[in-house]
Amino acid sequence: MKKLILILIAIVSVNTFAQSKYQQGMEKAFELWKADKPWEAANLFERIAQAENENWLPPFYVAQINVFSSFNEQDKEKMVAQMDKARNFLNDAKARTENNAEVVVLEAQLLTAWVVYDGQQYGMKYSPKIAELYQKAFEIDPENPRVVLGKAQWDIGSAKFFNQPTDVYCDDIRKAIELFGKEEPAGEFYPTGGGEYAEQVLQENCEE
Repeated sequence: MKKLILILIAIVSVNTFAQSKYQQGMEKAFELWKADKPWEAANLFERIAQAENENWLPPFYVAQINVFSSFNEQDKEKMVAQMDKARNFLNDAKARTENNAEVVVLEAQLLTAWVVYDGQQYGMKYSPKIAELYQKAFEIDPENPRVVLGKAQWDIGSAKFFNQPTDVYCDDIRKAIELFGKEEPAGEFYPTGGGEYAEQVLQENCEE
């Protein structure tokens, strides 16, 4: 009995140590990101992803950093490298979770980055898929503010492209802001935030 108790204590201690290392690593990665060091953060998230091979969050953040950084990228070689890396880690995240609206939205954003980079080449190719992804994310989690905001933004962009009214989507942005205001994290290190950006989107598209 004493031997069994010692074994159980050892197992708990190892798990606690591993969890502590994971928490420390994730906290450090977010600190680097907030300090405007996204690539250092991405490298750390990548190392965590290799160690935590069943956790979708580390590869998700590697992909997210690469996607977000690509919206301002003009160099084709860098764009391709970042998008390839984003796709690989996004696929890793998808393999580790199911029916995850955050992952679906990130995939839509990845394709949107290509449209922003070269609308003439990628607009017609990816637009239907992007709309489909946002609809899928909305069906999974209609109360997720990043889902509601992302879908509204895409709808507004599409309406502008076809010279259609955009004000019909302003209530969706206001709904996203409301949801951001009462959002509670789904778990430790889960995606959160975006309310300030939603306010900016509302001001740019809906406020007179």
